[in-house]
Amino acid sequence: MRLFAVLLFFSVLMSAQEQMPLMDLGEFKTPTNNWQIVGQVTMDRNVNFLKSKEQPVKSSIRRKKRKKKDKYQPSAVSFEPGTGILLGRSDRTGNNLLETSWKHGDIELEFEVMVSKNSAFKIYFQGKYGLQLSDSWGIRLPTAQDMGGINYLCKTNDSNEERNIVPMSNPSKAPGLWQKLKISFQSPKFDKSGKKIANAKFVSISLNGMVVQSNVELSNCGDTSVSDEFPEGPLVIHGYQGAIAFRNIQYRLLEQSKVELKSLSYKVYKGKLDWDQDLNHEQLESEGVSKQLDINSLGLEDSYGIVYSGNLNVPKKDVYTLYLGYTGGVSLSIGGKKVIYENTWDGSGERIETVELDAGDYSFSLTNLKSAAWYPPRLGLSIAGKSTHPKTFNTYESYPPEASSTEPVFVKIGQKPQMLRGFVSFNGNEDKLSHTIGVGTPEGINFIFNLNSGNLIGVWRGEFADTTPMWTHRGDGSFEPKGAVQWTFLNQPIAQLPSMESAFPGAKAPFSDFVYKGYSIHDSGLPIFKHRYKGIEIENFISPDSSNTYLIQEIRFSQSNLKDFYLKLASGKVRSLPDGSFAIGGQQYYIKMKSDQKPFIREVNGETELIVLVDGKNIEYEIIW
Repeated sequence: MRLFAVLLFFSVLMSAQEQMPLMDLGEFKTPTNNWQIVGQVTMDRNVNFLKSKEQPVKSSIRRKKRKKKDKYQPSAVSFEPGTGILLGRSDRTGNNLLETSWKHGDIELEFEVMVSKNSAFKIYFQGKYGLQLSDSWGIRLPTAQDMGGINYLCKTNDSNEERNIVPMSNPSKAPGLWQKLKISFQSPKFDKSGKKIANAKFVSISLNGMVVQSNVELSNCGDTSVSDEFPEGPLVIHGYQGAIAFRNIQYRLLEQSKVELKSLSYKVYKGKLDWDQDLNHEQLESEGVSKQLDINSLGLEDSYGIVYSGNLNVPKKDVYTLYLGYTGGVSLSIGGKKVIYENTWDGSGERIETVELDAGDYSFSLTNLKSAAWYPPRLGLSIAGKSTHPKTFNTYESYPPEASSTEPVFVKIGQKPQMLRGFVSFNGNEDKLSHTIGVGTPEGINFIFNLNSGNLIGVWRGEFADTTPMWTHRGDGSFEPKGAVQWTFLNQPIAQLPSMESAFPGAKAPFSDFVYKGYSIHDSGLPIFKHRYKGIEIENFISPDSSNTYLIQEIRFSQSNLKDFYLKLASGKVRSLPDGSFAIGGQQYYIKMKSDQKPFIREVNGETELIVLVDGKNIEYEIIW
């Protein structure tokens, strides 16, 4: 399958997941009091759980109850009663295990996770194969003990041998922020006699949208006769130290598909064929039987039609997802009902459709017409149920992976910052921003600045940029960040507003009075962006903090005593935190002031915004993720 189609195919399948409601601990076996179901959770990124005093209610409420003479002690974890979040804490004492009451074999699992400072937890697949869930914020060279690392024991005759697999990168966020993990795991396979015939495997692990492990086979070591591996086992979470929270836990338990395509035959027709005419006997070139779709074995190249016919045996009622890849045009019918139809002969593409089928046998017909010499013959079909792996009904040669003849073009950062002008898709939007500049730093703290609006729109750590789309063939002028980007917002962030209730200029505003005036280079090699707005010169300087962990933005104005000017710091869900910072977008990143201005939260047009009054003094704040 082509990459985009693969992602779309699996996104359709993932929509059929089960979700843990987290209304109680009913899906877990004999949970200890280290674990509970709660509502809102807050973790202070600066406080080590083992050195803090816990607060079982919201911090601001607890503070009100303290006497004035008491000094407020920050807490690593605070929470509110409610449901939807699984909270676990470990102080290195007692039994900190949490085990599901159900077992799994092959599984696709995704969830959001929040960790406290210096925390260390693991989730064990089948109770054996450990995936690290640790505070790994800002670590440039991760180890197997960092978030996304894999750890497991192989039993030998006289000892246990530990295996460790290091994640490919570290897109971890700061403590107290929600992070997203997606895991595809395949259990070990055994024959009827109980002999293992395939090792367990982490097919893919992605953290915050970045693949950190791929096709990691969990191989045996030593004498296989003493292996403690099984076809199924529970998920087990083990707390070593700190606090952890989970929400939006979804999973799909998978088995091999038992759908079968039987009595498959084919008829090949030659000539420039048309969908509006019947394929007649005079055009019949050959016919025969086949076990799979195999268009290349028939010696076809161009100006042909092929009709496959057979019976599709469906073992149980389910919603089935069909993937069909082709060159030319195609028509697929099941049980006499047309499911996929592309009325062309000179195209190529992929189609994904879902269809609900009862158990039973269905007539199957697949027609492929092609009269375009610029495409090679291709035909492939896969079918998956809600709880089965996709099953492929074509030979490898009939629909091989598309090989890329293009070498990727990456921009790497040396000893000095690099800047890259180009188009950027904000958060995957199809509309590209045309006036953007990417800035990469030697510290690996990178960002994108929208020159039109004078706005910091995205930040990430790690490697800088992939410019392959910019240079492939004629190129489209765009680049892609090589990291897990934390996007901010698109509006013009500085504006003079008629009133406190007025909205900022929209993301697609003409910005006629907000003019980009170029940039100068700071001694550090980083740019200072310049704009003019209503006769006022504005400068933006963005740089890594002293620990090279996050970014600091400084905004300077050429005039003082400004009236009715405002700066939007963030847009989305905003929560104030006990340490004076603000959690943005449902705890996706933090904003914290360094200068003396006092931000406030407001609602405009259904959107929550974090705003600060501009009077002409320098404004400086931190963007932490």
